[in-house]
Amino acid sequence: MALPRDALWPRSGNWPAVTGQDIDPGPIDLGLIGIPTWRTSLSPTGAAATPVAVRAALQYYSEFLAPDRGVRAGTRLKTRFADWGDVADPDEDEASAISAVATAAAHSRLLVALGGDNAATVPAALGAWGDRIGSAGLVTLDAHHDLRDGVSNGSPVRRLVEAGLAGRRIVQVGIADFANSAEYSARAADYGITVIHRDELHRRPMAEVMAEALEIAGSAGGPVHVDIDVDVCDRSAAPACPASVPGGIAAWELRVAARAAGEHPSVESIDFAEVDSTADAADGRTVRLVALCVLEAAAGLEARQ
Repeated sequence: MALPRDALWPRSGNWPAVTGQDIDPGPIDLGLIGIPTWRTSLSPTGAAATPVAVRAALQYYSEFLAPDRGVRAGTRLKTRFADWGDVADPDEDEASAISAVATAAAHSRLLVALGGDNAATVPAALGAWGDRIGSAGLVTLDAHHDLRDGVSNGSPVRRLVEAGLAGRRIVQVGIADFANSAEYSARAADYGITVIHRDELHRRPMAEVMAEALEIAGSAGGPVHVDIDVDVCDRSAAPACPASVPGGIAAWELRVAARAAGEHPSVESIDFAEVDSTADAADGRTVRLVALCVLEAAAGLEARQ
């Protein structure tokens, strides 16, 4: 069904594409890139279709901020957007995916990567960090540690540590009971990872938790990547996430986290992962939540001093 058009209600998502010939697209505030990983998923998934679905879902929203939101209140976002398209088969050619991310990140104040399953976090982070991994930091919003052996959507955090990321600059927010193992929990402790359990989020505001997490991740003065695994949300809010569980965080909390990530000056890249758009509810609630979080990150970017 075609969406109605109204000159007084401009829609979001109509962002210029960066073509292969446009190597110098000019200044970009928020760059978008798709990393449609799926081949190594531990669960059957159609996550490769998600970047395209999120772009379509952006059309449901405007770039207007309500008067009480505090960031250019009552006006459209002034952020300069650009879309770098999707990386071709990032599971088969991770090196090319890292290179594509690096190019996009070099031209963007903030790069937002759309997965794909959580394997997308590796090329997203490594591409954005480049040779700065020794001072880099990572914040994950995830029900899972993602420290598994091997190469899969369950191993990106372990792989980044083995690539040189310091465990003491990793913070994992939303880790849930009955979603991990004792062995991988012990591995997180051995790495020096800071874990903020799901239950702690009942007692503390998400904005406060993110401020703490970003301070730890950015403590060496290097770039910070934020991995937003949408299965940290309650399954009612994220039915398109194969591993989401009842009792996860609320959709509005994820939006708060995305805005906090966009606003923090150390955050150079964000990824959204683990959404299978082909398995979403009929109302598209999971994909639409990701689209909203992209806009929240843009609003946070505008609030940077």
